[in-house]
Amino acid sequence: MLKLISRLPVAALLALPLLAGLAHADNLQARPGDPLWMHIAADALLYAHIGGGAVGLISGVVAIAAPKGRRVHRTAGAVFLFSMFVTYLIGAGVAPFLETGQRPNFVAGVMALYLLVTGWLAAKERVEVRAGLAQYAGLAFALGLVAMGATFAWMGSQNETGTVDGSPPQAFILFMVAGSFAAAGELHVILRGAIRGVARTARHLWRMCFSMFIASGSLFFGQPQVFPQWFHDTTLPIWLGFAPLLAMVVWLVIVRMPKRRRVPFAATV
Repeated sequence: MLKLISRLPVAALLALPLLAGLAHADNLQARPGDPLWMHIAADALLYAHIGGGAVGLISGVVAIAAPKGRRVHRTAGAVFLFSMFVTYLIGAGVAPFLETGQRPNFVAGVMALYLLVTGWLAAKERVEVRAGLAQYAGLAFALGLVAMGATFAWMGSQNETGTVDGSPPQAFILFMVAGSFAAAGELHVILRGAIRGVARTARHLWRMCFSMFIASGSLFFGQPQVFPQWFHDTTLPIWLGFAPLLAMVVWLVIVRMPKRRRVPFAATV
């Protein structure tokens, strides 16, 4: 599975001609006059994006709820990594080619990918995360996300509509805050030379949970049309959208507790 993930960026580059052909579409769908192969490819990307997101959210819930370090957690985490990688890669790769403004979605997809990959790398290193090229690259990338969020927030404040592609400037503050925390985390590893134990676990937890929050927020806040009216008449969209952040806070508290005080299901964190 991990070998397949490493080949996905190459597949994305090969798909650029298709994405360019969809440049004037409103969403990930080929136009009536486009060739059959473009319709098939566009549908494949669309269903992979939707299916990957659905599988990713379900496996993410299992990974969060399962005792950490157990087989269930590792298996669910691997499924979450693969499915969300596909979802975020398609979302971020397609957004710049759509006719309607998709800059917020592009930033969200890129940030989600960055947090997903760096969160997985923190778990992959079983003992410690050592400072290296990945951390320097991650620091530059995180700072770039902060700068991108600040730029779009400023553009929105200057726009007569008060938005950037329909998103208010406040929406980009989230990217700036998350990017700042991520940059601080990379700098922390660089200055210390390595992190281990609780620090390594916390790095993994918050990055994976925040990456999942971007997906849950995109679904429950950004796609209201897929849910019935009775669902919107409740507080469920808010709770489900913010659930990964709530889980993140709970687990970050748990991992910092002395082991003798942890609840039984969290004893293996």
